[in-house]
Amino acid sequence: MLRYTLMRLGIFVGCLVVVWGAVYSGIAPRGLGSSNGLWIVALALLISAPISLVVLRKERDRASVQVAQRVDRMKANLDANRSQEDVADDTARAQGQTS
Repeated sequence: MLRYTLMRLGIFVGCLVVVWGAVYSGIAPRGLGSSNGLWIVALALLISAPISLVVLRKERDRASVQVAQRVDRMKANLDANRSQEDVADDTARAQGQTS
């Protein structure tokens, strides 16, 4: 998961550098007034999102498998804890009825 996040961040930073260079060289339009920095970040996000979607498809699938496995493991642990509580409750009730 960390690998996917770092790869996505790397694509965004690469797009940010390219957009910054394009804006300051005059290839891309500048933002309105003092919004130039925000314009550069927004444009970099807009460009990096579809690139990440295509380029990181396999890594995203790997990350989703890891997340699904983690969720399944947590569910199994929760079920195990519930069954332990049920056994302890049943035992306590049985001991209370015999006394």
